[in-house]
Amino acid sequence: MNHQSKPRIGIILGSTRESRFADKPANWISDIASKYSEATFEMVDLREYPLPFFEEQMSLLYAPPSNPIAQRWAAKLATLDGFIVVTPEYNHGPSAVLKNAFDYAYKEFNRKPISFVGYGGVGAARSIEQLRLVAVELQMAPSRFAVHIGMVEFLGIWQQGKKFEDFPHLEESAHAMLQDTLWWVRTLRAARETQG
Repeated sequence: MNHQSKPRIGIILGSTRESRFADKPANWISDIASKYSEATFEMVDLREYPLPFFEEQMSLLYAPPSNPIAQRWAAKLATLDGFIVVTPEYNHGPSAVLKNAFDYAYKEFNRKPISFVGYGGVGAARSIEQLRLVAVELQMAPSRFAVHIGMVEFLGIWQQGKKFEDFPHLEESAHAMLQDTLWWVRTLRAARETQG
């Protein structure tokens, strides 16, 4: 990897529903992230990777996926040094499409940081806790910092004409999360380059 190139961080949209809210927080966090010049950020929309339910012959710990969409998904992940996942909360957990996307890669996630922007009843806190457990199994470094867009903020932005700027605590959380993510991106990227 070119030591002079900036780290790349993917902002993963964790919902594919036609009526999803995910675009709003994804665009918002992308705008804030663009102020940080030490990395480049790009949107990674799961709509562009219509993975089937996981049906590989064995765990991706042992073999790469045979599904061509999964191969394209893994190739995208391999270009990224870290991840910010925008996640809803469905029935106290993450969306099935998001968990499925995690299941469809392994080594491309290893030793990279991951952070979360969640929205819903309790700011997707339960969804994020479950995703942190999944991330650990994939040898990722989940950040302690997250952005939780709770029900008041979510409904305000979704239905009542409010903007993210009307809830300044969300931007404070975003900066804490981004600063922590960038520290981990730099640290783990350097370690991957020197140790393989």
